[in-house]
Amino acid sequence: MRWIAGQASSLGLDSERLAVGGDSAGGNLAAVAALDSRDRGGPTLRFQLLIYPAVDLTLELTKRNPCEGMPLAAKTMVWFRDLYLRDPGDQPDWRASPLFARDFRTLPPAYLVTVGFDPLVTEGEAYVAKLRAAGIAVEHEHYERLLHGFATMGRIIADAGPALDAAGEALGRALSSP
Repeated sequence: MRWIAGQASSLGLDSERLAVGGDSAGGNLAAVAALDSRDRGGPTLRFQLLIYPAVDLTLELTKRNPCEGMPLAAKTMVWFRDLYLRDPGDQPDWRASPLFARDFRTLPPAYLVTVGFDPLVTEGEAYVAKLRAAGIAVEHEHYERLLHGFATMGRIIADAGPALDAAGEALGRALSSP
């Protein structure tokens, strides 16, 4: 992210119009990148696009919505988490679980998507609450009938298209504002 900002002109990019985004684990990385960018003094980000982000690798909130039989279930999250982290002590570290960051002030505005068939729905809602409590502008869209992973299933899930269009429009508004 810092490299891209530093090379923006040679890449044909506007360094004043940068955003981060991702879905699931990518949403985790985007949220962590926004926190890290703020804490390290840049680059300045305009926006966070977080689609069903994994923001709590302790998985305490995930247990509330196990989603057995779905493409992503709570027990699958345990498997992914245990492959990703070095040891259980890393679970509450904000760099793995941005929900546990100490300060959410001065982060860029966010568009956060949660879906009904997703063990991560409760932690996504908790992240929205933390951002809003810190005064961060957050647009939260919840799609009750969609499932975790819909962002990559546009050809087989008809409702994925409108949801992704809405996310893209939010990103476009954020990057086109003065």
